[in-house]
Amino acid sequence: MRRLGVAVSVGRGGYTDGPAQSAQTKLNLSLMAGLSAATPSPTEITVHQQSRVLEVAFSDGARFRIPFELMRIYSPSAEVKGHGPGQETLQTGKREVGMTGLEPVGHYAVRPVFSDGHDSGLFDWAYLYELGANEAQLWRDYEARLAAAGVGRDDPMPGKSSGGACSSH
Repeated sequence: MRRLGVAVSVGRGGYTDGPAQSAQTKLNLSLMAGLSAATPSPTEITVHQQSRVLEVAFSDGARFRIPFELMRIYSPSAEVKGHGPGQETLQTGKREVGMTGLEPVGHYAVRPVFSDGHDSGLFDWAYLYELGANEAQLWRDYEARLAAAGVGRDDPMPGKSSGGACSSH
């Protein structure tokens, strides 16, 4: 598994930055480019395992602490977003989700591997910025969707009807 930066190595339980397990891991992204000239690019990504947040510093000076749960419930994957409008799957039971891996995807995104096995979302720089900049509104929207569906944030996800990650295939 390829990692960003030279300070990161992977141990059996997730990230390490030496012989002992670390509560955080810093990734040097100074060589990564944004999606366009207008898209701020990350200058640093720090995975905080204990507090379960991804801290991202951007080239425009913005810095966000994005909870793993928010990333998981708003994953840009087909499993979460569906293949078109109205096909979204409301995610529940993700409050304690961890991140067991974080892989670069070209020069434009990262692919987190979550502790619940979800690993198909590609988070490009613009989407990470959007999650960070709009976190409060995204939480409000999520809570409204939970209420409309009559489910709780910590309710378990219903069982899948097929063994695949995307049940429509």
